[in-house]
Amino acid sequence: MLRDFFCMVSRFLQYLEFEKRASRHTVLSYANDLQQFSSFLEEEYKLTDLTRVRYLEIRSWLASLMDQGLSPRTVNRKKTALQSFFKFLLKEGIVTENPLKRVISPKMSKRLPVYVEETDLDSLFLQIESEVDPDFTSQRNRLILEMFYATGMRLTELVQLKDSDIDINGRTIKILGKRNKERIVPYGPKLSALINSYLAEKEKLFIHLSEHAYFFVTESGKKIYQKLAYRVVNTYLSSITTLEKKSPHVMRHTFATHMLNKGADLNAIKELLGHANLSATQVYTHNTIEKLKTIYKQAHPKA
Repeated sequence: MLRDFFCMVSRFLQYLEFEKRASRHTVLSYANDLQQFSSFLEEEYKLTDLTRVRYLEIRSWLASLMDQGLSPRTVNRKKTALQSFFKFLLKEGIVTENPLKRVISPKMSKRLPVYVEETDLDSLFLQIESEVDPDFTSQRNRLILEMFYATGMRLTELVQLKDSDIDINGRTIKILGKRNKERIVPYGPKLSALINSYLAEKEKLFIHLSEHAYFFVTESGKKIYQKLAYRVVNTYLSSITTLEKKSPHVMRHTFATHMLNKGADLNAIKELLGHANLSATQVYTHNTIEKLKTIYKQAHPKA
């Protein structure tokens, strides 16, 4: 067993969670990746000291992962976990240099964000609007779908919304994003009407809920869970599209792509999505370019 490995990993994970404010999902993923790396070092190299780990062992581990059939994206994610861990060890004075400096990442093919066509969504919303006297569950489910499309928020962000995060008069929503970073997202009159209708029904059914209650609740008044919101979106999208993925994240991609196609500034989309860097938002420009290429091929006589 690597000397003090588990002790250092434990300290690193606490650093991630409490100082870097990483999500629980990230912390668990990094813990799993580091455990796999530790097992590899023991089995292949009999290493017992973290300070003796070199780029050769790391490169060998990444190559073995590729040989197992893991995608370059997954391998790069594991490399990122290792990179963060050794940066922490360097900061703590456990190692004198980061061995990952000489490790080249596997090349990844560009994967364009999947999104729903505007005409398909229009058809879906018209279909939903035709419902007669929708009950509380139907109102909530429709609002979940509209909220994803109108704001581009993440699944975890939607589930954590509280009544107090909605500014009814100002038509804005306060969203708590990754690393507890807050952002304010505006919304239009259509979503405003749906929110008001939902809240009126919710207040009738659950008069005991406080003003700090969670915004989206189940039929028993408890906070909705992620699988429920996912299932709502998946069910709706299944009726209009054959896309392989039909998730809340697809609605987030759809929000950004439609905004960009309508001429929205990339920096504005970045702020609305809560991206830390513009590079994360720029991926949506590829969809626009691909659309332009398709139009060019269809319309230009010499294409």
